[in-house]
Amino acid sequence: MTQLLGLVLLSFVVTSIFMVPFIDLLFYLKRRFEKIQKEKEKKSETPIHDALMKTDEGTPSGGGILLILILVILSLGYSFFSPAVDKISLAILLFTVISFGSLGLADDIKFIITRRKGKFLGLGRRRMLLIQVGLALLVSAMLYFLGGLNNFYISGLGNFVINAWYIPLSAFVVVAFANAYNISDGLDGLSAGLLLICLFAFLALASSILDLTLASFIGIWIGLLFAYLYFNVWPARIFLGDAGAFAFGATLAVVGLLTGKILALAIIGGMFIIIVASSAVQILSKTIFKKKILPVSPIHMYFKYIGWEESKIVSRFWLAGGVFAILGLWIALLSR
Repeated sequence: MTQLLGLVLLSFVVTSIFMVPFIDLLFYLKRRFEKIQKEKEKKSETPIHDALMKTDEGTPSGGGILLILILVILSLGYSFFSPAVDKISLAILLFTVISFGSLGLADDIKFIITRRKGKFLGLGRRRMLLIQVGLALLVSAMLYFLGGLNNFYISGLGNFVINAWYIPLSAFVVVAFANAYNISDGLDGLSAGLLLICLFAFLALASSILDLTLASFIGIWIGLLFAYLYFNVWPARIFLGDAGAFAFGATLAVVGLLTGKILALAIIGGMFIIIVASSAVQILSKTIFKKKILPVSPIHMYFKYIGWEESKIVSRFWLAGGVFAILGLWIALLSR
């Protein structure tokens, strides 16, 4: 426990030290490329854009890049000095973070380039989904062949050994959470706060089963999220970006899968599921019935649409996320 708390504090301090100059760098790049853009537009040429920024907002995006780097470096550093760390589990976690983070960064770059042509699709929905599925299948294959996972435990129903069917099912979970987190990253502090709550629940679960590797990884993740959330709550000074959103959503799913308790994952991450479900229902309604169920989606944007203050929405979603986390952890501990 002492080591774990030390990792949380170390991660928090390191992220805090680098966060302010990183934000200043993003603002500098934003101003620089906005100036270049204006000059290029006068010459009727295509302006140069920086992939870290959202040009339609005053707050820069790209915080996920710094967080991913710190998470990877500190996790590798801890594994180097701690022989008790399961190298396979850590490799799967880090591969998920890096691969989905790289995909998100590529989407950020493509998004800015295509937006100059009047498009707002980034890599495109179909292409993005196909790549996500490919990465998720690779991660799931690693869990199955290298991690030896081939079962799900559901409280009250028992243990289900599904062998190779584990790969497509876990891949679906990874893709679902990657997109759920990305969709939830729409209000200042919302997604990071919900993730922090989920990680505390999984930290308790990992500690209860004496999984040092998972607990240390989560501890480092919690520490850097504390530092990031300080700058991300309303009014946000920095946004995560697709790189961080896809990486964190997919990795949260892998953390849950490594515990072997898929029901606990679904409940602990219940707010993410509600958010992505609201978007999915809206899309299906428009596709099948040619009309919207809600004026806007996802659900947190609906509350903003009807007049709720942003801080009120975020705080109440955090409270709901806390209830889901406690319920999921309680069910998981009952089934130990």
